[in-house]
Amino acid sequence: MKPNIQTFIGCDSSYEKAKFALFGAPFDSTASFRPGARFAPQAMRAESTGIETFSPYRDRSIEDTDVFDAGDLELPFGNASRALGEIEHFCSRVLADGKIPAMIGGEHLVTLAAVRAAAKKYRDLAVIHFDAHADLRDDYVGEKLSHATVIRRVWELVGDGSVFQFGIRSGCKEEFEWGREHVSTERFGAASLRGRAETLKDRPAYVTIDLDVLDPSEFPGTGTPEAGGFSFAELLACVEACAGLDIIGFDLCELSPHYDASGISTAIACKVLREALIAFGSGEKRR
Repeated sequence: MKPNIQTFIGCDSSYEKAKFALFGAPFDSTASFRPGARFAPQAMRAESTGIETFSPYRDRSIEDTDVFDAGDLELPFGNASRALGEIEHFCSRVLADGKIPAMIGGEHLVTLAAVRAAAKKYRDLAVIHFDAHADLRDDYVGEKLSHATVIRRVWELVGDGSVFQFGIRSGCKEEFEWGREHVSTERFGAASLRGRAETLKDRPAYVTIDLDVLDPSEFPGTGTPEAGGFSFAELLACVEACAGLDIIGFDLCELSPHYDASGISTAIACKVLREALIAFGSGEKRR
């Protein structure tokens, strides 16, 4: 592992010392509406200098948590299977080294690769999913690998009683009907999250945050904006609620920075990442 030249602010630990291995997965070849999420990792690193390393929300600095920034993976554009294989290989190495993979997408399909790696190591893995979209289709226009099918593919790995969705406000009828039998979905909000986190505290957990869970009035820089979403403060509360879990990996996906020329969406994504690294790094892994 070699250090990245331009790092996310405060993420300049050595790999040997690090608790987290931060990396970018710049892939968006299955985006069903507006592509561009592959530009998120580089944009976030560049814009991260506009925020502080210190979090007044938690009274801690990102520098208090050892984070190694590995840069971006080189992923084959247009080949979802190969891209997922590269991401899974990287995450498997990180997990084998006793560290926590922290991934910046990219479209949401990249989550599947990280969960594949995690599920091989942790048999009782729970997946906490924040999103505007259910992502439970069995296929999208005939394709099994899509950002519209990612949580269905994740479910195939972890099974019933292991996928917990929050903020969902979009999906086809069949997704919601299938989901009622196989996953736990809270529509529109996350009122049940703290209680759910309490029941999951003894299980390893992977957290995936599709940033379009935020309302587009606050976060327009995404490929599939969906009205009626979380505020930044509400998403921050969700991150805080997950802080007591045994987090073994997490990701942020679906920032498409060029759809918000103001840079506000990228700045928000940077703060969410900072808060997640601080919150998830504050506890001790129990495994």
